[in-house]
Amino acid sequence: MEKIWLSSYPAGVAAEIDPTRYRSVTQLFEEAFAKFADRNAYVCMGKNLTYGEIDRMSKVFAAWLQQTGMPKGARVAIMMPNVLQYPVAIAAVLRAGYTVVNVNPLYTPRELEHQLKDSGAEAIVVLENFAHTVAAVIANTALKHVVVADMGELLGMKGPVVNFVVRRVKKMVPAFSLPRSITFRQALAQAAHIQPTPVTQAPEDIAFLQYTGGTTGVAKGAALSHRNIIANVLQSEAWLMPGIEDGLQAEQLVFVCALPLYHIFALTVCCLLGTRRGVLNVLITNPRDIPALVKELGRHKVSTLPAVNTLYNAMLNNPDFAKLDFSSYRCCVAGGMAVQKAVADRWFKVTGCPIIEGYGLSETSPVASANPINITAYTGTIGLPLPSTEIAILDDDGKPVPPGQPGEIAIRGPQVMAGYWNCPLETANVMTDDGFFKSGDIGIMDERGYTRIVDRKKDMILVSGFNVYPNEIEAVVAQNPAVLECACVGVPDEHTGEAVKLFVVRKDPNLTAELLMAYCKMQFTAYKKPKHIEFRDELPKTNVGKILRRELRDKPAGAAVATATCK
Repeated sequence: MEKIWLSSYPAGVAAEIDPTRYRSVTQLFEEAFAKFADRNAYVCMGKNLTYGEIDRMSKVFAAWLQQTGMPKGARVAIMMPNVLQYPVAIAAVLRAGYTVVNVNPLYTPRELEHQLKDSGAEAIVVLENFAHTVAAVIANTALKHVVVADMGELLGMKGPVVNFVVRRVKKMVPAFSLPRSITFRQALAQAAHIQPTPVTQAPEDIAFLQYTGGTTGVAKGAALSHRNIIANVLQSEAWLMPGIEDGLQAEQLVFVCALPLYHIFALTVCCLLGTRRGVLNVLITNPRDIPALVKELGRHKVSTLPAVNTLYNAMLNNPDFAKLDFSSYRCCVAGGMAVQKAVADRWFKVTGCPIIEGYGLSETSPVASANPINITAYTGTIGLPLPSTEIAILDDDGKPVPPGQPGEIAIRGPQVMAGYWNCPLETANVMTDDGFFKSGDIGIMDERGYTRIVDRKKDMILVSGFNVYPNEIEAVVAQNPAVLECACVGVPDEHTGEAVKLFVVRKDPNLTAELLMAYCKMQFTAYKKPKHIEFRDELPKTNVGKILRRELRDKPAGAAVATATCK
């Protein structure tokens, strides 16, 4: 296929990367640990770990994992927020020859049981705050080994104080019973004098089982090989780093890791690309605590802050955020959900740093496309395919459509997953015969190679035969200064088949349905105009900030504060 996007590439960005640069993620880790041994790698709650310290601890923990007798390729789950044990555990699991299964620590027992049973995980590393969930399901899983970490154990002198506050004052550790478990500290002590056995890993070996967010049905594990992950690290590096490092000398970059490391975006961009470049990652354990996040930003010369639209919006609405020094900010990368123009424009006005919107999925490790890092204005697109990546826009018969026509976004490249774990039929449903992954997202590519997402197939609203795309409605409504957040879904309508229902969190308490409808009437043609408006105190979101449209469709109003049906 013709790669029309290459003519739009920024100067200095190569069309291809070499995914054979490393045989495995383990090799990437070990090279970086040696090169940057004396540098601080992660900081959390004021405590730093150097690359050398992570090297030593991950070797020890890898040896402990190996002495359990688990075979090469065994799955090891990690169920923690962003704490210092997380990067140690990731490196250890991979160095021991196993596969990392990243688990959302806020999962319910039902969700956790599904993921553990589906992956066949034999071991889990869990923060004690969430150990009660493991205890509730362990009898129904293949788990043989449980390692329980605590918030304070790697925080040095302040560790006991942190644990006292977490356990006794805030009561954040529910009671649990895991008689065969061992603490993270005990595991390191038991293997302190054991050397891990070197493991030969092939590029095709599975490094991560990355489960999809569960917003579209039963969660499936995207099997990401070492080659997939390495490719996306190098692709992201080729795209981002020339702009981030432009004009800098030997100064260490600072990445803010506010998104959880169990999310593929933070895993690839912060943990893995960050490790390859020797950056300092600032781990944010609770990104929902916006005042604390803003305070932490003020302590560092931040270079890059990857986030999602809702997090950028929340920071902008904190009164102390605008008081920060943004002179060191090089770029802010957004993914996971559409960036709204109102948020992007305000962010650039406040910080002087553009939001670089990209696009990807768990199935693509994740980044497939991104806007050039030298943009200064909102583009409304997901940018251009990354090096060694092809994007095709396909019709319902799987044939490419011309530029300017809508169709399903399909992606081919070395970062595309090996398949869904133990789901050959599901894999076949999303892969074309020539190796493209069908994303389920509807997009339009222009003649320059830039793609604009229209929406997901399932989220499209059909009003009297006309297609209405929620992203368009939400982006326009979000520009209303009285609106804090919004989302829209399709609801049944006896006259038009479906109608648009808009959910709004108000910034201005005086906003009424009538005022908002008058605004929408000026912005949208009749069939796109919301018929129902419901005001809520908050919108349901995943733990990484994606608004759950499905939950808005399926669940009753609950926290609604006002509703109206508009003519």
